[in-house]
Parts: sequence; C-alpha cells; structure tokens
Amino acid sequence: MQSRATTVEAYLSSLPEDRRAAIAALRDVVRKNLDRDYAEGMQSGMIGWYVPHTVFPPGYHCDPNQPLPFACLASQKNHMALYLMSVVDPGGEGARFREAWTKTGKKLDMGKSCIRFKRLEDLALDVIGDAIRRMPARAWIEQYQKWTTGRKPVPREEIRARVAARKKEAAKKKPAARPKAAAVAKKPAGKKGAASVSTSRASRGSPSSSRGPSSRRGRG
Repeated sequence: MQSRATTVEAYLSSLPEDRRAAIAALRDVVRKNLDRDYAEGMQSGMIGWYVPHTVFPPGYHCDPNQPLPFACLASQKNHMALYLMSVVDPGGEGARFREAWTKTGKKLDMGKSCIRFKRLEDLALDVIGDAIRRMPARAWIEQYQKWTTGRKPVPREEIRARVAARKKEAAKKKPAARPKAAAVAKKPAGKKGAASVSTSRASRGSPSSSRGPSSRRGRG
C-alpha cells in the first residue's frame, strides 16, 4: 500500500491511532541509531531513510533520480513492516541480524528485507537499532556497490510487467469452484422426491408391493 502523503507528518496523521503509535515508536528507534549522512522523507509511498544525492550522486541504480534507499517503514493492509536493506544477504549482516533476533526469543516474521509485525511488542527493538547503527551511510554505499557491480538496471516498467505476468499465471492455476449442482444433490428429498422414491420402489417389485390383497386370498 503506497500512500500519497508528501511528508512524514502527513503520513503519520493518516494512520489509525494504534498503528500511528507503533509506527512512530519504531521511527524513533530508527532515527536514534541512524548515521547523520542519511536523510528522512517519503519514498515509494512509505517513510524512507536514504543516502541523498549530495552524499551519493549516482543514486539508486534502478532509478538514478531516486536517492539510494536504506530503510523504509510502512503500514500495510494486514500488517506493518520495516524494510531493512542492509540485512538482505543471507550471510554477513543478514546472518548476524537473524542470530541476534533468535536469542531474544521473539518470533521473526521476515521476508527478504521485510520485517512484518502487528504490534510493537512483536519486535526486537534493540536488534533493529544495532543493525541500523552498524551500517553508516559510507559503509552502506560500499556494500551496495559490491552487490550491484556489473548488474544491469531493470526498468520499472519491466518489473511491473513481470509482476502482472506472474499474477496472471497464478490466476490460471487457481482451482475452479465446485459446481452448485453437487450441493443441490445432497439436499433431502421433499414431498415430490419422496413420492418418486416410493414409485421407483413399487416399479422394482419391492416386498410391500408383491404382497397385495389378491396374493393373501390365494393362500387362505
């Protein structure tokens, strides 16, 4: 969910009270541990912390007009999320982050860089603060350049096309709903249904129909 808010204050004021409190508290943790060379603002419809062009002129390789992103914080449809780019790698900072989180005993609900939570209490705030503090802007630029050396940028239009294609393919594989006729067949028979059953039994020569009055008189 991307907000149309143009300032962090406007974004926070647009949130429900409970989410606003959680997002604001986590924002404070990020800001307290953030290197001074980072800047804060709205990026991709979320609260973002990034390396401004004044510090890193090339910007984000996928869109050089955008400053190099470092972290984002957002209220999504079913959860809130902190996107922490520096812990994407499975080794190095990523491994250190996961190991430290595990030691807290808290459950980590995490994708590649997305740390999902529904309450502030779900988060290991000390671990998040330490991960941010360990990655000053200059170190992040160096790490980012190692990851992207020789990597060809993918235009946003192509990324959107890929996502749309995946959704279309998933829709094709989705199993069809059961026909309603099956549910109707399970309904108990009404008066007409009962009459049909009785007639059917009679036509097959059920015990009750074979012992009529004439047969009893013949045995008398």
